[in-house]
Amino acid sequence: MMMIRRGLVAWVPRVVVLLIVLCCTASVLYMLACTPKGDDDQLAFPRANSPTGNEGDQVILQEREEQHHNYINSLKKQIAQLKGELQERSDQLKGLQEHYSDSLGAGLDQGHAEKTQADLLQFLRSQIDRAEVHAGVKLPTEYAAVPFESFNLQKVYQLEMGLTRHPEERPARKDKRDELAEAVETGLEALNGPGSDTHRRVYAAPDFLEGIYRTEKDKGTLYELTFKGDRKHEFKRIVLFRPFGPVMKVKSENLNMANTLINVIVPLAKRANKFRQFMQNFREMGIQQDGRIHLTVVYFGKDQMNEVKGILQNTSKSANFKNFTLIQLNEEFSRGKGLDVGARVWKGSNVVLFFCDVDIYFTAEFLNTCRLNTQPGKKVFYPVLFSQYNPGIIYRHHDSIPPLEQQLVIKKETGFWRDFGFGMTCQYRSDFINIGGFDLDIKGWGGEDVHLYRKYLHSNLIVVRTPVRGLFHLWHEKQCVDELTSEQYKMCMQSKAMNEASHGQLGMLVFRHEIEAHLGKQKPNAGGKKT
Repeated sequence: MMMIRRGLVAWVPRVVVLLIVLCCTASVLYMLACTPKGDDDQLAFPRANSPTGNEGDQVILQEREEQHHNYINSLKKQIAQLKGELQERSDQLKGLQEHYSDSLGAGLDQGHAEKTQADLLQFLRSQIDRAEVHAGVKLPTEYAAVPFESFNLQKVYQLEMGLTRHPEERPARKDKRDELAEAVETGLEALNGPGSDTHRRVYAAPDFLEGIYRTEKDKGTLYELTFKGDRKHEFKRIVLFRPFGPVMKVKSENLNMANTLINVIVPLAKRANKFRQFMQNFREMGIQQDGRIHLTVVYFGKDQMNEVKGILQNTSKSANFKNFTLIQLNEEFSRGKGLDVGARVWKGSNVVLFFCDVDIYFTAEFLNTCRLNTQPGKKVFYPVLFSQYNPGIIYRHHDSIPPLEQQLVIKKETGFWRDFGFGMTCQYRSDFINIGGFDLDIKGWGGEDVHLYRKYLHSNLIVVRTPVRGLFHLWHEKQCVDELTSEQYKMCMQSKAMNEASHGQLGMLVFRHEIEAHLGKQKPNAGGKKT
């Protein structure tokens, strides 16, 4: 709109100058036409058979006067025509100014300005209503949820380069599909709008060839859309821009988490050594630093049961910690069954449930993040944890593997955001019960967490999905047993492959024989140079 207004302002001086030039030109032409030409020579030498003397002069003067009269009449007609065209242009310009002054609110009409401001505010509030601010939106798949980015004053933690991104894909996220579809529809409307040629064909979606877009987060999104032209080798390009509105305050609230208890539920079978390591982390972060925590262990079978019980009792005595529950199930391990039993056995008031595995390391900071991103009847939290690569590969060229706390650094060489996992989650017990809990027909590894995640997506609860810097999956060798279904086994093997090392580190292992051969060739040459 500002560009249109500037164009009108620039056009007015040009029209005025044109009027002045035309008027000056007409005056000059008129003066030239009325000024007698130098005919002395012609009068001194009369033509043959022409009158002579005074009569001849009078005849010549009459002819000249008639010629001048006709020429002046012609100039007057041209000037009148030019004035008519200028008046028409002036009327057109005035009409355009009035039209755009009304549409842009360029006048001094305060009521119109207030109406424009009210319309803008209404539009921005409608944008908030369309977003998942006040209520969740039912989503079709586990990949359709829009993840949040997390950040602090130093760094941003994002999922842009997550392992589940593909070189090409159909947009699974509804917001991305809707955005691009709306851009194409707007482009078609521009091609088929009132300003287009009525004799041309009507453009449709199959005429769209390709588009590019980029987003500047503080300004808006630019789209360049290419459509088929009217002839071969001809194209139509539509450039669109979606401006962002100003940041708006939605609400301000005080959050008191002093009495918000977290019940950490861990399903377990055997793996007593891993449980001992887990309890060291739980004691430091959960008991000593946080203090508002309960532990529920659901143990399957009898093997190593006494050892696990002893670890719990020792922690209870040494840390004066009584907020734990141990449940034993004499049946085959099922992660979903263990978490479901642990959630339902709770008899206290509504509590935040943190579904956790024995190979997880968390910080006290994460426990607060868990509380802040859950709200009964409104929000469930699905953090994306940082998964550790195999330390034996990462630190193979070091003298020794450093202590665990020094390994937990968020870098591309040490691990990756586990954006394909949905097992670690925080939600209130009431939401878990109301959603129907886990599908207990799923046995063995994987599947039950995705099923629960989808149920939350299909509900009206807001699903908060974001990478967190205080939640780590510790590396362990993964076993994919033959009892798994074909789909479960495939998922298990994919997880196993991604869990070992980065692409660069795995490449060094694949080509280690070539590297060793190259180093072997270099050693004799190096020795020769020294001598």
